[in-house]
Amino acid sequence: MADRLIEDGYRDVGYVHINIDDCWMAQFRDAEGNMVADSRRFPRGIHFLANYMHERGLKLGIYQDFGIRTCMGYPGIVGHMKEDSEAFAKWKIDMVKLDGCHSRPSQMNEGYIAFGRYLNETKRPFVYSCSWPYYLLVGEIEPNYKLVSRYCNLWRNFHDIQDSWKSIEMTIDFFGDNQEVLTSHVGPGSWSDPDMLMIGNFHLTPGQARAQMAVWSILPAPLLMSNDLRSIKPDFKSILLNTKAISINQDPLGFPGKVIYKQFIGQSYTKSLFLREYKIDREMSDICRWTLFVKE
Repeated sequence: MADRLIEDGYRDVGYVHINIDDCWMAQFRDAEGNMVADSRRFPRGIHFLANYMHERGLKLGIYQDFGIRTCMGYPGIVGHMKEDSEAFAKWKIDMVKLDGCHSRPSQMNEGYIAFGRYLNETKRPFVYSCSWPYYLLVGEIEPNYKLVSRYCNLWRNFHDIQDSWKSIEMTIDFFGDNQEVLTSHVGPGSWSDPDMLMIGNFHLTPGQARAQMAVWSILPAPLLMSNDLRSIKPDFKSILLNTKAISINQDPLGFPGKVIYKQFIGQSYTKSLFLREYKIDREMSDICRWTLFVKE
């Protein structure tokens, strides 16, 4: 995937992180309590992989979980926060996602802050991605977004996105219905994350893919692809490489767009009007198509 990011032009328009999700570890820590990479999946280790990325102008992200084990049952970070943060720094990791399976929401305010501090103490710059607010909401605890935005660079609020228009539509509705809370703490270094771009997988039409790219760019959301770049079709590749959308997403002010109009047609189709308070190039309208209308 790193090689394809470079060869196909993704790196040049800003896609520079390769992020490894759950299941990268061995089933158990070593005798000293250290995380160990799965020797079959990563026979040369994570440090080698990070160096491979850095030599090519890319960055490496990795996954851990604020629990006794990860969502898929691998060793979690509880009891090992300091050691794991130091390991990530030693391996030259650039981004860490901290999930929240097999943990107690009542301990998250303290725990997520503590791990962020351990990352900072290593003196290595990390992007810190938190699932903190999502698990609080699941546990019916109101997140303190002022606190979250202070200690996390991006944070998840809603369910894991799926490769379906219905899932994307539900995510858009959640962010629109809760936008006054979610957007008030968004800005450079602090991003509310609606989860990954499904563009280039199996179940979106090109129009639906353009709609997701447009909405994610306007929110503005972290643009993290979840696809196989070896088999992506040209229509979807062109959407992901659209520099008009990316320039809106990467606006230096980080100003979030908001829904100002919403209309239900039938039982499932939602038409929403988003507004950004500055001029957007006319060519953006081709990306927006019927799902999204942007005021010029």
